[in-house]
Amino acid sequence: MDITNEKVQPTKEQMKIYMQQWTVWINKISENGQLADGGNHFSKEGRVLKPNGEIIEKPHIADDISVAGYLIILADNMNEAIKIAKKCPILNGENTSVEIRETAQPG
Repeated sequence: MDITNEKVQPTKEQMKIYMQQWTVWINKISENGQLADGGNHFSKEGRVLKPNGEIIEKPHIADDISVAGYLIILADNMNEAIKIAKKCPILNGENTSVEIRETAQPG
């Protein structure tokens, strides 16, 4: 979902429910010792820098989707990370997604 599009934003009531679900999910990950330091929501403001000095005055949006935030979890492998992510309450919404990536060392 595009975080900059007001028409697709949840209502205050929906946000209250979503935040309760999110808190339960995050607390479970933390209780299991799988929540790493770091991670946060992103603001609706942003800039995209392109070659030749071009600056786009909004966050990156592709296919009407933008990134709302990130979370760092500790998992032994991709399958374990997927198992944790499948329980994310964001997946209860419409036009939402969760992307899972491994961190990597440069080089």
